[in-house]
Amino acid sequence: MELTTIKDAFDRVTKKQKLSSSKAQEVFDLIDKEIKQTLQKLQSSNDRESQIDCKSSLAELKAKLKDIAPLSQLESTQKELNLALSKYPKIVEKSCIPDISKAYRNIDFDTDTVNEIIGSHLYRQGLFEVGDCFINETEESESAAAMKSQFQELFQIVEAMKHRNLEPALNWAVTNSDKLKPNGSDLLLKLHSLQFVEIVQKGNRDGALQYSKTCLAPFASDHMAEIQKLMGGLLWTGRLEHSPYSHLLSPANWDKVMGELTRQFCNILGQSYKSPLSVTMEAGIQGLPPLLKFMNVMAAKRQEWQSMKQLPVPVELDREFHFHSIFVCPVSREQSTEENPPMLMSCGHVLCKQSIMKMSKNGTKSFKCPYCPSDVNSAQCRPLVF
Repeated sequence: MELTTIKDAFDRVTKKQKLSSSKAQEVFDLIDKEIKQTLQKLQSSNDRESQIDCKSSLAELKAKLKDIAPLSQLESTQKELNLALSKYPKIVEKSCIPDISKAYRNIDFDTDTVNEIIGSHLYRQGLFEVGDCFINETEESESAAAMKSQFQELFQIVEAMKHRNLEPALNWAVTNSDKLKPNGSDLLLKLHSLQFVEIVQKGNRDGALQYSKTCLAPFASDHMAEIQKLMGGLLWTGRLEHSPYSHLLSPANWDKVMGELTRQFCNILGQSYKSPLSVTMEAGIQGLPPLLKFMNVMAAKRQEWQSMKQLPVPVELDREFHFHSIFVCPVSREQSTEENPPMLMSCGHVLCKQSIMKMSKNGTKSFKCPYCPSDVNSAQCRPLVF
C-alpha cells in the first residue's frame, strides 16, 4: 500500500492548519490589544469628561476594528484549510482499499497456534492484564503461564535498565552466561561496561578501578581494545561529558544493550526477536497491494486462484522478511516445492528434480549439464538442503 501520497496530503493539511491557527492568533492578539488600550483610556479619564471620552473612545475602537477587518484576514487561510481538509478523505479513500477479502485464500488455521501468537504478542508488549484476559477467554491456559512468566522477567529487566538499574540484567546475564557464549554474545561485557561508566561518572574513581579489576579483567584476553578505552575514562572521573570519552554517556549505548539483551533473552527461550504477529502484519502490508492488483486481473478473466500452488506474479518483500531460501529452477523457471525439490548434481550445479528426470528420460540415461560440459547421472543427484 502506497502511503507516500497519504502522508503528503496529511502534511499539507497540518501545514494549512498551523498557518490558519497562527493567523487567527495574530488577529486575536491585535483585537485584544486595541480593546485593552481603549479600556485603559476610559479608566484614566475624569468624571466630567467621561461621557464624551467614552463615546469618542468607543467610536475610535470601532474604526480600528473595522480597519483590522478580522473576518477578511481569517477568510483566506480558513478557505485554504477547508480545501485541504475536503481533499484529504478522498485521497485516503482512493489509496486505501477497504475490501481486502479477495486477496486471501481459504486456509485452515491452527486456532491454538494463532491464539498463542496473539497472547505472546500482548505479553511481549508488557500488556499482562490484557494478555491474561485474552488467554482466559480463549482457554489457552497451559502454555500461557510459561509465556507470561518469561516475558514478565524480560519486561522487569528492561524497565529496570530504563531507570539505569543494571542489577537485574547483570544477574540474568551471569546466570545464563554458559548459554550466551555459544551464541558469540558479549552481552555480559557490555552490561559491565555500562556499570563501569556509571561509577566513573559519579566520581568514584577507586570504586571504578576496583570494579574493572573484578568484572572487566576476565574479558581482557578477547576485548582488550574496548577495555582500554573504558580505562581511559578514569582520567576524567566525574566529568566524562567534557572528555574525549563523552560518547560513553550516549543514551544510544543503553538502547543498543537493551536490544541485544532482548534478542539474547528471546533466543535462549527459543522465541523470535520480533513478535511473530508484528512480522506477519508488516509482511502482509507489503504483500497486499500486488495481491489486490492480481485479484482484479483474475476477477476480470473469471479465473480462480484458490487451487493454485503458487502465484503467477512475484510478491516482493524486504530482506527482513526472508526467512527461508527459495530456489527457482533455471531450466523450468519454476519454484521448487516439496514434490519438486532442488537437486545437487555431481558437477555442483543445481536443478529441480522434475527437470533432471525430464532430461534423463526418467533416469534411463545420462545428460549434459546445461551449465557445464559434464555428464550427469541422475542416480548420483541428491536433494539439496538449504
